[in-house]
Amino acid sequence: MKAMVLAAGLGTRLRPLTDDRPKALVEVAGRTMLEITLARLRAIGIREVIINVHHFAGMVVEYLKANDNFGMKVEVSREEVLLDTGGGLKKAAHFFLEDSSDSKEPFLVHNVDVISTIDVGRMVQFHIDNRALATLAVQVRDSSRYLLFDQQLQLCGRRSGRNGETELVRPSPHMQALAFCGIHVISPHLFGKMTEAGVFSIIDCYLRLAGREEKILAFRADEYYWGDLGTPEKVTRAAQDLKRKRPE
Repeated sequence: MKAMVLAAGLGTRLRPLTDDRPKALVEVAGRTMLEITLARLRAIGIREVIINVHHFAGMVVEYLKANDNFGMKVEVSREEVLLDTGGGLKKAAHFFLEDSSDSKEPFLVHNVDVISTIDVGRMVQFHIDNRALATLAVQVRDSSRYLLFDQQLQLCGRRSGRNGETELVRPSPHMQALAFCGIHVISPHLFGKMTEAGVFSIIDCYLRLAGREEKILAFRADEYYWGDLGTPEKVTRAAQDLKRKRPE
């Protein structure tokens, strides 16, 4: 199984920690976000990874070289212009399609600025068992943005905040608002269905496809630890959790 680490963002919410480095190299309890993410992927058997970079891209490349790619086969996807999550993934499509023997195997996409104990193996099996096009790890928790799913855990729309603007792509009498965890399992067939180009959000693509009855499913991850590393305060909190060995 292959994976992509989304690490190209500017990390503006992490300033001043990102004034002189990319967010991927911000440290959490003495380890960089990138090292933590790659170690997590390696622990579940993933050995081939592509990482998109933009802000201080050269620093990421040198860091990987200095650490022998952490024992993994790593490819770097440089973005001269930030392509957002969807555009970045589409640019990296060759990595997942180049080997015909792997062209039907799902792959993992993981934000560099999240930390969790989500059982990715169980998530992958859920994805395969349900023949999903994409499976998104989600939780019940406070968020500024929610994805809306029906009782069959199929994506129906999104909503800003608790009482914000709602966008529906599929009608459903009963919907639940869940917060996305920045971890997806995706079928390579997604690339053939991407009509978007240039800079675009993968969530926009998911919503369009869900509206066409494609299976974009939720994997309920409520029982697992999850932390957002998007601000200095959250980095401090996650470091404390790591010291207490909360994420296992």
